[in-house]
Amino acid sequence: MRSSLGALVSLAVVFATLAPFTLPASAHPISTELSEKFARGAYLDAAVDAEAGATADDLAFAARALLAQCMTGTDEPDAALIDQAARNAEAALKLEPDLDEARLQLAIALSLKSRPMDAMAAWTAGYGEKARKLAEGVLKSDPANFYAQGFLAVWNIEVQKRGGDMGAWMMNASIDKARAYYAAAASLAPDDIGIHWQYARALVSLDAAGYADEAMRALDRAINASAGDYLERIMQQRASELATALKADKASAQKLAETML
Repeated sequence: MRSSLGALVSLAVVFATLAPFTLPASAHPISTELSEKFARGAYLDAAVDAEAGATADDLAFAARALLAQCMTGTDEPDAALIDQAARNAEAALKLEPDLDEARLQLAIALSLKSRPMDAMAAWTAGYGEKARKLAEGVLKSDPANFYAQGFLAVWNIEVQKRGGDMGAWMMNASIDKARAYYAAAASLAPDDIGIHWQYARALVSLDAAGYADEAMRALDRAINASAGDYLERIMQQRASELATALKADKASAQKLAETML
């Protein structure tokens, strides 16, 4: 009984600390004005305007903008904005249940929502498992969706980090699966900064010494790619900061990676 409880708590910690996967601008039909606001980092204005449109695409875009606001800040993400993003994504899915953009944004929102929770609350909420199913649902309808591939690469690493070998076994997660998802994403979008940055950050957070070379290759790809908007510039800056830290001291780099989004 005690060993079963220990495994349960271990998996609850997995769900409480899953790192979100940041995505760039929406691939769905959005006005030029909204796209421009997102590109320059005016995320709250973009979200307000998109919410007023109230179509499924608009609401999914609003969720994306709110989450980008959370992810580019220097403080812990704003819980109210995360809740608002989740509501927008859920509303979009009510209008269009198979909208991949909304699925992905809801997966990210759920990952962020679980961060401040204690272990058992996160387990009860089931956010980690739901986030994985949302991303897997995207891949079922669109196997070439590299955003979902990238999300699941990070998901597998985080399960290994927080749940250890037992948690990874129970959740059917592994570093090999993470690598496969990352390889697929990188093949489809070789110059996407978010794909490389999030994968590298997750690896360094797991084991900076053990995965230094692999993480550095991903960081180099993020650093050398062309940043197209404010969000990508922020991710690129963070990739550069982590690369510098990793070259100097792996233990310090791992601590830094654990604080980054």
